[in-house]
Order: sequence, then structure tokens, then C-alpha cells
Amino acid sequence: MRDSEVFSQGFTGFMLVDPVKDKVLYAQNEDKYFTPASNTKMFTFYAAYKVLGDRVNALDYLESGDSLIFWGTGDPSLMHPDFEDRSVLNFLESSDKQLFMADNFGEVQAYASGWSWNWYNYYYGPERSAMPIYGNIVRFTKQKSSPRFSFSPRYFADQVQEDLSLPAREYTILRDQKINDFRYHLVGEELSFETDKPFVTSSQLTREMLQDTLDKSITMISYDSVKDRPHQKLKGIATDSLYKQMLKISDNFLAEQLMVLVADELGDSLNMRNAIGYVEDHYLEDLPDEPQWVDGSGLSAHNKFTPRSIIKLLVKIKAEVPEEKIFAYFPSGGESGTIRSWYKSDDEHPYVYAKTGTLSGVHCLSGYLLTKSGKTLYFSFMHNNYVISSNELKKEMEKVLYLIYDRY
Repeated sequence: MRDSEVFSQGFTGFMLVDPVKDKVLYAQNEDKYFTPASNTKMFTFYAAYKVLGDRVNALDYLESGDSLIFWGTGDPSLMHPDFEDRSVLNFLESSDKQLFMADNFGEVQAYASGWSWNWYNYYYGPERSAMPIYGNIVRFTKQKSSPRFSFSPRYFADQVQEDLSLPAREYTILRDQKINDFRYHLVGEELSFETDKPFVTSSQLTREMLQDTLDKSITMISYDSVKDRPHQKLKGIATDSLYKQMLKISDNFLAEQLMVLVADELGDSLNMRNAIGYVEDHYLEDLPDEPQWVDGSGLSAHNKFTPRSIIKLLVKIKAEVPEEKIFAYFPSGGESGTIRSWYKSDDEHPYVYAKTGTLSGVHCLSGYLLTKSGKTLYFSFMHNNYVISSNELKKEMEKVLYLIYDRY
């Protein structure tokens, strides 16, 4: 490890623990802070697992006379293309009352501190919001058999235009930075692809899209007029389905919205900073090093954790979450998620169940390693400030982890 020419190209931290013996098998820079990237999602998962229960709060609402007033909790599943939950739609469709939407969008910043402004056009950078709809993205899909692509939601039909001046090897789809204006250029008819483009969110846009779907009038009202009134919470999608997608494919949007949901559950507001503070004080007070935790996804370079704090988190997860759930949620080496092409075992049973984390100059991998002798070890590999390709790092990490798998 310390003599590795690959790891010497940046700053590396590593810790390996045998929990049965309560023994540190190896440690290097385990007490130093690293930018964790999407390793942050393990903290988000733990917070949500402790707070949310089996189903999310899909909607806050109150009924008054002939009026049904509702507002968002941060639930990401409303008309999300990857989920089929209709809790909110069924609830609003079945109501015979006049619908009013309270505008609490001001409680959630679209981008977190430390996010890059130019992520607006990339699949991994949807805006956060109080009441997401369609996952806050437009999904473009093209089949080889079709000369054109389709997209959803069709609400944006008038805002998707061909632009042959755009440079494209195969296809290009660009959104304007500040408005929902999409331009595209397709070069090859035999292409097939699926890609997501974030749209600019607003309470008014969500109201209009929801109104179109329900075919019912929805009136916008001030959130201040209702936020202190007694209200109820509508239960929605199972948290299991959100955890699995968030961790397996490292879904940034779901991670951010899960922390908004935690805030709603804890304080009946959508203040994520307060929610993170509560979780740190009540569930993570015994971490060896105080975390610097600012968002749900790890997109922010302002997040800072040490390898030994991540090991402590892995201990907590293993003690409190059933093993079958951990193995269902986490990416598995050679088989699923973000490590399906790496860390393959010698048989059909994966030996690495771990969360990746990647930003420019950052690559981390932390989780559980199942050895040939039947032990389950906890590890945290963190690399910052490297100038080589992440594939070179992964190849070297693969050698180290396979050696541990084979010999312990």
C-alpha cells in the first residue's frame, strides 16, 4: 500500500477492520479528512433509515370545509419515470374538494453549497425541490428502429427544438442554463439511447404539470398561511425502493430528496441543514472525527469525512440493518451497480459490497468485504487529489482487495 506507485500519485487513506476480533488489520491516513464524493450517500442512507420508517411522507395536507390544501415534503417519487407509485395522484384524484397548493418551494435551495453551476445540463444534477415531479428531469429515449426520439414529460413539447448548428458526433441535447429550452441535433438514425436532462423547477411549473395530469384546477396559495396549522401526512412509496436505487446506481437526486424527507419528518420543515445537525447530534455523536456534511449526495466538495469515521458508520449499518437488506441495497462487485465491472470474485458470489464515490480528482470505495474463509471485513478506501485516471486507481484497488479476499 505505502509503496504503491499508483497510490503515490495522489493522497490515499485506507482502513481495514475485522469486527469479530475488534481489530484494525491495516490503517493509513485513517484519521485524515477526505472529500468522500458519493460515499456521503451512506450517511444519507443511515439518516433516512433511522428516521423515515417503511414509507415516505408523500404529502402534507389539511382539509378545511370544501378545500384540500397540500404542500410538498420532498418526496421524489411523484410521476418519477423509474417508479410507479400513485399515492399522491390517487389521493388528489379521489378528492371532491377544491385543490389548493401551498408554495413551500422557498424552503429548498435548488443547488447545495459547493455544487458546480454547469451541472444543469447533466443527468446527475437535477435540482432539489420541495415537491419534485417527473424526477425533475426530461427523459429522452431513442430506439434503433425509429428515426427520432421520444421524451417525457410531453409538457415540454413546445420547448424541444431541433438545432442543426449544434456539434454532434452521434447526438447532442442541450438545455438553456436558465430556462426550459431544449435544443437537439441527431446525426445517426441507427442510434439508441436514453438520457436525462434536468429542468428548471418552480412551484408554478409543478402546479401546472400536476394540474394537467389530474385535469383539475389547482390554486396556488401562500405557505405562510398554513404552515402552522395542524395537518396530516399522506404515506407514499416504500423507502426500500428509494434506498436501493440511490445506493446501487448512486442516484444524486434521490439522495438529496431523502434528506429533504428526513427534514420534513424531524422538524415539519424542509431545512436540510437542521436535519443533518440533528442526525449528527443524535445518531452520529460517537464518530471518531466530527463530519463536515453539507448535502445528501456528495456532489459538494465541501463534504469531508475520515476513513475511520466511515468505518464506524459501516459498523452502525451492519448492526442495525438486516444483512439481506445491506446486500440488496449496496452495489456488488462484478454483479451490480457502480462496481458491476470491478472486483469480481472467483465464483458466482460477490465478495465486495460497497459504495463508490467519484468526483474530479476523487475516488472512494467503502463497504464490506467477504473473504474466502467466511469473514466479513469492513474497509474504507479514499483517494483525493490524484491526476491519473480512475481506472488506474481501480485496478490497483482491485489487486489490494482481491489479496485480502483470498488470504483472510
